[in-house]
Amino acid sequence: METLVTIRNRCSLKAHISGREVEPEKINIILEAGRLAASDSNKQPWRFIVVQEKQLVEELSQAFKEYNRVIKDAPVILFTCVRAVDELIRDGRDYYLFDIGLAVGNMLLAATDMGLVTHLMTAFNAAQIKQILQLPDDIRVVVATPLAYPLEGSYYEAARERLSKRTRKDLKELVHYNRWNTAEPAK
Repeated sequence: METLVTIRNRCSLKAHISGREVEPEKINIILEAGRLAASDSNKQPWRFIVVQEKQLVEELSQAFKEYNRVIKDAPVILFTCVRAVDELIRDGRDYYLFDIGLAVGNMLLAATDMGLVTHLMTAFNAAQIKQILQLPDDIRVVVATPLAYPLEGSYYEAARERLSKRTRKDLKELVHYNRWNTAEPAK
C-alpha cells in the first residue's frame, strides 16, 4: 500500500475482531514501526507490552469499560506505556504524549497495511491493568489496542461500511497560509 492509501483506509474496527492468531513477524513489524517514531530530544518515551496469553487477555478485558470489552476476543492486546522519568513536560506541554502518539500512529498504520484490525482504547482502569501486568510503580499505561485479523475475509471488507460513512473536513477549513484566515498561499 502507498502511505496515503493506508492512511485513508485506517479506521477503528473493534466490532470486527477475530480470534485468528497474528503471526509473530507481523507483531514485530508493528513494534518496529513504533520504535522508529520520532520523539522530542530523541527521548523515545514509549514502552510496549504485547499480551498474547488468552487467559491474560480475558482477565485484562475486565479492566476496560463495558463498550471496549470486545478486546477479549483479540489474540493480541498491545499496550503503550511511559516511564515517569521519560515524561517530558516543558512549558506546561506534555511532549511525551505527542511522542507516544507518533509511535502509536506508526503502529496503527503498519497494522492497517498488513490487513490487521486496531482500535485505540483509553477507557480502562489503569490501576487494575497495572496490577494484572505487574508493572513497576514508575510505568503508566497510556493507550491500548487490539491487534487482530478481521472477521471478514479482508480488512477492506471489514472497513468498507465504516469508511463509506466517514467524513473529513475540507483542507480549506483547516489550513491557513502565512497568517490566520489566509486561505490561499501567496503567489
